[in-house]
Amino acid sequence: MHRSAERPHNRTGIILSIRVLVSLLLLTVLLTACGETKYLLRYETPSSEKIWPPPPDTPRFRYIGQLTGEPNLERVEKKGSSEAIYGFFRALVGLGRANNKRAKTLLRPQGGASDSQGRIVVSDAGRQAVFVFDEKQGSVDVFREAGKVLNFVSPVGVAIAKNGDILVADAELRRVIRLGANGVPKGEFGFTDLERPTGLAIDPATERVFVADTEEHNVKVFNSQGKLVQIIGKVGVGNGEFNAPTHVAFIGGFLYVTDTFNARIQVFDAQGEYLKTVGERGGYLGNLVRPKGVTADTDGNIYIIESFHDYLLVYDKDARFLLPIGGTGSGVGQFYLPAGVWSDARNRIYVADMFNGRVVIFQYIKEPSQKESDAAGKTKVGKRDS
Repeated sequence: MHRSAERPHNRTGIILSIRVLVSLLLLTVLLTACGETKYLLRYETPSSEKIWPPPPDTPRFRYIGQLTGEPNLERVEKKGSSEAIYGFFRALVGLGRANNKRAKTLLRPQGGASDSQGRIVVSDAGRQAVFVFDEKQGSVDVFREAGKVLNFVSPVGVAIAKNGDILVADAELRRVIRLGANGVPKGEFGFTDLERPTGLAIDPATERVFVADTEEHNVKVFNSQGKLVQIIGKVGVGNGEFNAPTHVAFIGGFLYVTDTFNARIQVFDAQGEYLKTVGERGGYLGNLVRPKGVTADTDGNIYIIESFHDYLLVYDKDARFLLPIGGTGSGVGQFYLPAGVWSDARNRIYVADMFNGRVVIFQYIKEPSQKESDAAGKTKVGKRDS
């Protein structure tokens, strides 16, 4: 009786010892394998070029591709033997299942931001996380922690500070979270001032943070230390008033605010003074019903997500409607309940195509300046004469 009682205990000890040994081998091989494999961040692109508007009009936008997550990583070095062993041990201990791969793909992207270091940061309310696509490093990271004992619940607005920190507005947590470039939470602010923070933008000159508070129908302004210093707007339909603002952008010294239920975009100067309105409610193409994301390019063109009809609408700097991109679907140039939109210094336009689980990227094709046109003309003449 005594010996038979000891057998299960001995068997458990052996199993535990094997698991510890496997874990140590896995860690050793992981450190070796990670050093061998490099990746490039590739956009998933179609076989033929897509441009808007179509010929014979002068093209103004070119489709670059889309981001979905780990599928955008392309291996540039062959898998070494140590990595093969690593894969074997991952499968052995149950770490190589498809569920883990799915966790590194976008589900319901909401908004995003890009910086000069090649990082594309995307908030994903479906994953309750923030994705960081890094072009230089060839990596995709997923950050879920909003604090020591706090995870993201409904991240929406995202902005990147001058020092590389990532700021995230979480609508359910009612605060703005500051993450280091490595994803480690560094602090938070706004919990006592915000009811439902959604859109988020930073003035790079002053490092002030603009937060759209959807429930309180205003935009709150915080200094770089997270102290509330200004409130822009109140509930209403007049100039400088809001009805459920959702997204914001600060570009070229102007603050753009999506006044969603008033079906318009309002533009302010850096001090919060009202300047103009872009778009109006209506049933024609170019009108607004449920606008969401807003951004602008270096020429002052304004981009608005019309989520109700699944369009990206483009206006010029004088608020005149130029052209639409989109329509309902999952093909190239189509969207399904898009949310945020943002731009970068290269004049690339990023659309958070929420229910297609992707970020779609377009390149704005600038019209050459007079100086550039003159230079091109001289070059052509020189070639003819030579």
